[in-house]
Amino acid sequence: MSAEERRESVVRAAVAEFARGGYHGTSTEAIARRVGVSQPYLFRLFPGKQAIFLAAVDACQEKIMRTFEEAADGVSPEGVVKAMGLAYERLIARDKETLLMLMQMCVAVASAEAAGDTEFGRPIRAGWERLTDRVRLALGGDPEQTARFMAHGTLINSLVSLGFPPEHRVWDGLPPSRRG
Repeated sequence: MSAEERRESVVRAAVAEFARGGYHGTSTEAIARRVGVSQPYLFRLFPGKQAIFLAAVDACQEKIMRTFEEAADGVSPEGVVKAMGLAYERLIARDKETLLMLMQMCVAVASAEAAGDTEFGRPIRAGWERLTDRVRLALGGDPEQTARFMAHGTLINSLVSLGFPPEHRVWDGLPPSRRG
């Protein structure tokens, strides 16, 4: 396996481990064990635990961006919001690790910043800005519709993570002027 392939396997393992245990509750030893490498090898691929976490967050953000782009491809402007929203719901319904990683990401940033580390969240926020920019582009540049769409996604994350069944996710229950 090449170093790049091994790096990708570390990121997949990191998503699984951090999704379950959070940043502080996950050891690099657990990630290395899941991949089948030693910790020293892990640190040849990544400079430290924070870099592994950030790579895991980036992988989840990229997965969401791809999901939105694929859902919007070839869809009429009027149908983009619903197509992307439903695609996102399907993603987090089948891929709980992505949802849990998103929730752990928020906790990790809040915890780091409460402790005075304002740099930890900078690359994570930059990733969300890229995601928001792509959503805005897909929605024809409308900042209000983009804000509603992103806020609704946050609501969906909360409801799914709290265990509400799909009918409580309210996506289809919003009138067309309020979707997004």
